[in-house]
Amino acid sequence: MIKCMNKLQSMLDCTRSVDFLAPLALRLYLVPIFWMAGTKKLAAFDSTVDWFGNADYGLGLPFPYLMAGAATWIEIIGAVCLLLGLAVRWVSIPLMVTMVVAAVTVHIQNGWLAIAEGTGFFASERTSGAIDRLNVAKSIIREHGNYNWITENGSLVILNNGIEFASTYFIMLLALFFIGAGKYLSIDFWIAKKIKE
Repeated sequence: MIKCMNKLQSMLDCTRSVDFLAPLALRLYLVPIFWMAGTKKLAAFDSTVDWFGNADYGLGLPFPYLMAGAATWIEIIGAVCLLLGLAVRWVSIPLMVTMVVAAVTVHIQNGWLAIAEGTGFFASERTSGAIDRLNVAKSIIREHGNYNWITENGSLVILNNGIEFASTYFIMLLALFFIGAGKYLSIDFWIAKKIKE
């Protein structure tokens, strides 16, 4: 048994030569998320500022111009840094802060689920109601539209807008904060290597 465990451990140790793939995958997964979020805010910046500041239909945050600008540029610059593997541990910090702010100000009142589910551990009265609405929408589309064409590339869903995605991105960024950008395919690696010489 011990011999078998040692052999398995030896096989796992062989994966150390490609352990840079994990932080690379995390970085590349997060790049389009933050790029799209930041550039979308920038493209409609006046509306973004209005949404950040308006308490009636937005977030009601203080200093909306400053907050919207910070969120926009943190996401855009963060996406570029993640892509290049540049200052990844440092850029993870403000990106994590934006995820906490998003979770607390936008998503937390909707519960956990990003997509509404009618049953299950995380389902709530809110998500159950969304499923009823989804079923009505499906029947209207079946009766008055081309349901097969509409659902050809995926099922219809109702967005619940819970904290699921913000929490997931936060955890991914937290991992990058602790492990860094990874070897070989990051500027951070080559800078650190040069400094050690």
